[in-house]
Amino acid sequence: MGIELQFLDGIQKIHTPILDQVMRFVTSLGNASVVWILLAIVLLLIPKTRKGGVVLLAALCIEIILCNGILKNLFARTRPYEVNQAVRLLITKPKDYSFPSGHTAAAAAAVMALYLAKVKKVWQCALILAVLIAFSRMYFYVHYPTDILGGVLLGVISGLTGYWLVKRCPKLERR
Repeated sequence: MGIELQFLDGIQKIHTPILDQVMRFVTSLGNASVVWILLAIVLLLIPKTRKGGVVLLAALCIEIILCNGILKNLFARTRPYEVNQAVRLLITKPKDYSFPSGHTAAAAAAVMALYLAKVKKVWQCALILAVLIAFSRMYFYVHYPTDILGGVLLGVISGLTGYWLVKRCPKLERR
């Protein structure tokens, strides 16, 4: 954890009032996966992208069960701000455990699901947003870098699994 805290401490040196506001907005987009759920709804409403919406919802369901339902409680990792209490939090303290990053896992699941479902251009924009969300979690000192990496891995697995499930269920794939 020493090198991870050093990395997070390094990120603290780039804080500015404007960047703090931008990062607050970015991190809020990942709260409760709202941005990804809204995107899935939009995709479901458009016949050409409906399959992408189904795959995205499947991936998000898998991610939340694995991340918040199982892995966070299994690992029960304390958050960085609990270890280094000298850091002043600029966002509301998360109430759950640190590993893996749920914001990052949902974002990575969305990117992978959209990529596999061939929702052109949308997955590329989602990738940019996913990277920003993941970075914001370290910027605000609520996740270690390995929490972010774990979230990416979990998200990729969730996206792949969501896509695989939809492919295995012909009724869902035709929608």
